[in-house]
Formats: sequence, structure tokens, C-alpha cells
Amino acid sequence: MQEKKTKFSVNDLTQIAMSAVVITVCSWISIPASIPFTLQTFAICLITAVFGLRKGTWSVLIYILLGLVGVPVFSGFRGGLGVLLGNTGGYIIGFIFTALIVGWFSERWHANKAVLAAAMVLGIAVCYAFGTAWFVIVYTKNSGAIGVMTALAWCVFPYLIPDAVKIAAAVLLTERLRKLLRKE
Repeated sequence: MQEKKTKFSVNDLTQIAMSAVVITVCSWISIPASIPFTLQTFAICLITAVFGLRKGTWSVLIYILLGLVGVPVFSGFRGGLGVLLGNTGGYIIGFIFTALIVGWFSERWHANKAVLAAAMVLGIAVCYAFGTAWFVIVYTKNSGAIGVMTALAWCVFPYLIPDAVKIAAAVLLTERLRKLLRKE
């Protein structure tokens, strides 16, 4: 019988902390737009594919909690509750779902690149859905009614190709990083 792992080792905690830092740095690499083009989704997909469900999701949660308390970890060097309650806050919360999906699939189909790519597509799609729904609600409350198609045109369609490139890069780097980490 396999004992369920409940505690993190020092190495695990270091990897989680460093992963949260990587997500932060990737959020700062930004091209301004209605919703900035960043490398956050790349970092989240890569980290959860490399480290799996548990450590990957904790990395994302730590990143979000740092931002929530005001540390400027989000795009544009922003932080605080206002960012999470703003138009783009739903996408940040959606990162948790991306991490859960990619991490779960990564642990079950460790070496299958096609499954990993599909998991990343699904994870980002769920993030899009959550974030766009949130965007519609907040935008409607603050600026007047907006249709779902308009929100998709602003918040999703321009990001499909960049996110496809980020997914491809994350899939290609995952196995290399796993091998490097096994050498430690």
C-alpha cells in the first residue's frame, strides 16, 4: 500500500517558491492591450506540466495570494484586491483551473506530448471561459452592457495564436526540464 504524501519537503517548497517567481516574471513580460499579452499562461502550463498537480497548483495559488495582498506580481507590476475584482481578475482566478487541469493530466499521462498539449488547450480554454464571464459581469456593471461575442473579440480571439505558440513551447520544454530536475 502506497502512503499518501501530505507534507512538502524543503526541495518541494523551494520549487514552489521559485515557480511562483517564474510566473511573476512572466507576468511582467507584457505587451499592453485591453487584456495584456503576457507569458503567464506559458509559465503556468510549463510549471504544472513539469511539477504536477500538487506543486504546480500551489505555485499558482502562492502567486495569486502574493498579488492579493498587494505584492505587484500581476501584469503591469500591479497587485491588490482591486486587480482581482477588476475586468481581468477572472483570468487570474482562471489560472487555478488551468493549473489543476494541466497538473492532473501531466501526472496521469506523464510522457505523452499530445495529451499534454490537449490538457494545456483545455486548461487555457477553461481560463478563457471563466475570465470572459467575469469580464462581461464586471464590464457591464462598470461601463454598460457588453455582449459575449464582443467580450470574446476583445479578450479571447486576439490571444488564440499567441497562446497556441506558448502551449507548443511549454510542451517542448516540459520533458527537457523534467530531465534536468531528475539530475539534481
